[in-house]
Amino acid sequence: MAKDTLSITDNRTGKTYEVPVAEGTIKATDLRNIKTGDDDFGLMTYDPAFMNTAACRSAITFIDGDKGILRYRGYPIEQIADQATFLEVCYLLAEGELPNQAQLDKWTNDIRYHTYVHTNIIKFLEGFRYDAHPMGMLVGAVAAMSTFYPDAKHIEDPANRYVQRVRLIAKLPTIAAFIFRHLRGLPYEFPRNDLDYIGNYVNMMFSIGGQHAPNKVLQRALEILLILHADHEQNCSTSAVRSVGSSHVDPYSAVSAGVAALYGPLHGGANEAVLTMLDEIGTRQNIPAFIESVKKGEGRLMGFGHRVYKSYDPRAKLIKKVAYDVFAQTGMNPKLEIALELEKIALEDEYFIKRKLYPNVDFYSGLIYQAMGYPTDYFTVLFAIGRLPGWLAQWEEMLQDKDQKIARPRQIYTGPATRNFLPIGKR
Repeated sequence: MAKDTLSITDNRTGKTYEVPVAEGTIKATDLRNIKTGDDDFGLMTYDPAFMNTAACRSAITFIDGDKGILRYRGYPIEQIADQATFLEVCYLLAEGELPNQAQLDKWTNDIRYHTYVHTNIIKFLEGFRYDAHPMGMLVGAVAAMSTFYPDAKHIEDPANRYVQRVRLIAKLPTIAAFIFRHLRGLPYEFPRNDLDYIGNYVNMMFSIGGQHAPNKVLQRALEILLILHADHEQNCSTSAVRSVGSSHVDPYSAVSAGVAALYGPLHGGANEAVLTMLDEIGTRQNIPAFIESVKKGEGRLMGFGHRVYKSYDPRAKLIKKVAYDVFAQTGMNPKLEIALELEKIALEDEYFIKRKLYPNVDFYSGLIYQAMGYPTDYFTVLFAIGRLPGWLAQWEEMLQDKDQKIARPRQIYTGPATRNFLPIGKR
């Protein structure tokens, strides 16, 4: 009869060990029992970048990379992006269920109440240079928020954690908009509580003299993009939030770690690289030559391929539709024509098919942000606003997981053996 165990024979000693298998995994600590002697620490796994190591159990996001499936709390991303608002998604990720009308009203009002930021935060932002990178400003501002809310350190209190989550979701768009205005030398536009979450953010970004004509199509497009970025399992920035949060620091400090991780070009900055690539290609006529250069290893096809997805990224399919909606409002961007032709050729080419290189979420998102008037170096700030509810849900889940302890990966020491210290005159 089959057993849920794994038999391991250690050929060094001839001993056989039986290790329990649960949910397709074995506990790494069970390997510690496999030793060559009493002074042996025990067996460890070596897994750089956590390519095949589960560091937690999570009920938030499900991904099947081979089939191109993404679900939030069990709901297909296609349904969520089509029917939900961003604040509904924030609630779903945090609470595990979609809100009813009364719950959504309370949630929306709680967030609306906290959209203003302390005036000292404005002074803090004004300390940055006029040409500071917006993500560098965002990292600093989010971390600084912990000094404004010292009660946030009481993470053992569920009611307190709720307040801090609300504050972050409410205030991050305000801070992000103030960063945008600071870098352009524009006066700050303060929150308007008569507007919805997305409308308020866009108004703070683009209103001049209190005047801004809202475009509901573009606002919904932005909302869909934020929803598609809301959570994505244990990616680099989410892992950073969990790792820093495992020290039981306040949520502002933990989230600032996520923002810092997102700052990196291999994570949040990938859509900027797509625009750079499209600029380098220049015209549709140059695409075949570019494709050949990629095959020869002389260039990279940015916006294709993903660590998890080995088929078409489901978010990319949805973003492609959003792109058409946006360009119907703003006019066609020649880069979109290049992108569409590039995708068509790549999806038909055996070289890319064999390597399972399909468009990912970054392939079209940068084009959309650019069409809506956001500068390239600001794209990752938008990503951070979208990813915030996922970070907070993962942080909350981590705190309530009894298996979790302060993050402390093992290492394989490769340095020198014991050496005697030499006085400086003998070195």
